[in-house]
Amino acid sequence: MRHGARLSAPILLGTLMLNILVLPGFQSRAAQPSATPSAPPTHDAETIVRLKIFLDQHSFGPGEIDDRWTDLCANALRLYQTAHGNGAGLDQGLKQELTDLAPLYIDYQINPDDLAWVGRSPQKPAAQAKRKFMPYPTIADFVAERFHTNVSFLAKLNRGKNLTKLRPGDTVQVPNVPPLELSGLKEADDVPPRPQLKTRRVEIDTKSKVLTITDGGKILAAFPITPGSKQLPAPIGTWQIVKVATLPWFRWDKAMLMHGKRSGDFHNIPPGPRNEVGLVWIGLNKKGIGIHGTNNPDSIGRSASHGCIRLANWDAIQVLNAVTQGVTVEIK
Repeated sequence: MRHGARLSAPILLGTLMLNILVLPGFQSRAAQPSATPSAPPTHDAETIVRLKIFLDQHSFGPGEIDDRWTDLCANALRLYQTAHGNGAGLDQGLKQELTDLAPLYIDYQINPDDLAWVGRSPQKPAAQAKRKFMPYPTIADFVAERFHTNVSFLAKLNRGKNLTKLRPGDTVQVPNVPPLELSGLKEADDVPPRPQLKTRRVEIDTKSKVLTITDGGKILAAFPITPGSKQLPAPIGTWQIVKVATLPWFRWDKAMLMHGKRSGDFHNIPPGPRNEVGLVWIGLNKKGIGIHGTNNPDSIGRSASHGCIRLANWDAIQVLNAVTQGVTVEIK
């Protein structure tokens, strides 16, 4: 996937801070999770929610915050436990930390400025190309992505409240995770390099569907991904980041999406959270291939991506703030 080159305003990175833990002595290669699907645990729904919120707060992305057990959560737990020298699963120490986790949920009041990110968008690329922005379809979708969850779980947390009629001033209960901040995000086709981050490394395991960020062999963060498809798999090998863009345009080209080759029949889709590459494009020195966000966070870990590395927008923003041009990306 590749975005167009139509963005010029600088990004305001000050409000988009990466919430990561540096774990002394942890070797990233030793922490790669197994690709074998895990057996569903016997944990109750609240424990699963607590675990997901805990892992998310510590930058071991478990996927969407809800009460469903997934392999994404299992991978995040395995990475977290390995990082702390513990065995697999919930040991007594972690169980106690989950019990002590409070508050589990917080209230969020809809702000009038939130409406700038919400609106209607057509479904077909030709019609999308005529728009100026690709917004969230509803306020509920905006709130769900802001707090790393989905509308279904948001409805569970707010029983009796009609989420289709949310207005500024209304309050909803949401998971207690670092919110996806959009207020400082600006269109930028080429975010300035940050030399202090060049020692970092991105490792992508296409089998376990995990992206890890390391520095000096120590893991800083890990996030679930969708790594290409059988038809257009992510390119195995060692690459470098050559471009970092925010609120990118997306060049919709069916030939490129289906066969990996550009054609003259394409549409430039404007930026926005429901743009197909989401809020971030991190381009590699492999033409048309990059690490990016998505317009469908529920697809992470299960749907096909056309050769690229796709993350939920909230995780893509964290990756954005952790890397820079020149960082090595190993795909295996």
